[in-house]
Amino acid sequence: MPTIAIVGAGPQLGLAIARTFGTHGYGVALIARNRAKLENLVGELTAEGISAAAFPADVLDRDVLTRALKDAAAHFGSIDVLEYSPVGGLGSTAMTAPSETDPVHVQHEMEFQLYGAIAATRAVLPAMREAGAGTLLFTTGAGSIDPVLMIGNVNAAAAALRNWAINLHKELDGTGVQAAHVAVDVSIGSAVMPGHAVAQAEEISPVYWELHTTRRDQAEVVFSS
Repeated sequence: MPTIAIVGAGPQLGLAIARTFGTHGYGVALIARNRAKLENLVGELTAEGISAAAFPADVLDRDVLTRALKDAAAHFGSIDVLEYSPVGGLGSTAMTAPSETDPVHVQHEMEFQLYGAIAATRAVLPAMREAGAGTLLFTTGAGSIDPVLMIGNVNAAAAALRNWAINLHKELDGTGVQAAHVAVDVSIGSAVMPGHAVAQAEEISPVYWELHTTRRDQAEVVFSS
């Protein structure tokens, strides 16, 4: 069966994307750090009739991440779609305004966002190129486009990922492989900051299916309420 690998799978957007693709007959490979949480998500999806499996990996460990994606491809037969959207745990990095940012604050985020995405892509892209088909989707907050003062370091790394993903889209034009960036300009589930727009994960996940199926010429989608 065709398969989507979700790197950074969690109980909100990751689970919603899994359901969106799973209800269209896709197998779902879930990748994140916490095995127990992954197994809970696998249980939910399996109970809904979706074929899912867990492959624990930390995106900061390139070798383990690569191995998890290779294992997922072996388990399901292929990875046809990669979705990359890991979220750092509380306290994993300081949030800094631009003038307060030290290089180390950006470096952690670059490792987490950009370098992890590059490693994941390198693990699955060769097979997609050989097949002449596939989709690579990368998620950030909308601060990658219009940065937010209080998270200057996070937004800088997200902007780097956005730049790289759009450039990858250009490179892959005509190969049958689609690459695109999704900027989420809402809080998911509940407001993170007062007055910030909120959307449910189930409202956002169809964008990923559309980029895979009917909007393959688009390099970027900004989701806003």
